[in-house]
Amino acid sequence: MREFAHSLVIDAPPDAVLAAFFDADALASWWHATRSLCVPRSLGSYALEWDPTEWRDELLGRLGGAFRGTVIDFVEGREFFVADAYWLPPDGDPIGPMALHASCSRDGDRTVLHVRQSGWEESRRWSRYYEVIGAGLTLALDRLKKYVETKAPEAS
Repeated sequence: MREFAHSLVIDAPPDAVLAAFFDADALASWWHATRSLCVPRSLGSYALEWDPTEWRDELLGRLGGAFRGTVIDFVEGREFFVADAYWLPPDGDPIGPMALHASCSRDGDRTVLHVRQSGWEESRRWSRYYEVIGAGLTLALDRLKKYVETKAPEAS
């Protein structure tokens, strides 16, 4: 199994952190999604779309495209799990299936967000996929932190 895993501390309540994964305006801001349909409930859709990049990766082609999966579990203020997820690049075959899991724990008034995306097939494309998303998703999660810390209501 190959995976991307990242944790960060966010000065906002867990509800606000998880809400940013499902709100279209938030996803447009921090993940640069051009469209999204993300429903925070069991068997809800989790679908994001990005504009294709002009730049082409040697193995993956253009980046952007769509990511879609099914929300299997959603616990408000604590975690969500998306399964049967695929990245559909603008060029080439889909990559998947994979899983996306995000969980929040409290650290005083702050939230510790843990994000893990996993799935694997023995191929050069899958290896390259994880190389590329590692850097991109880390930057996106830093933007999520800034977005939520700016937009979130004060913790009570």
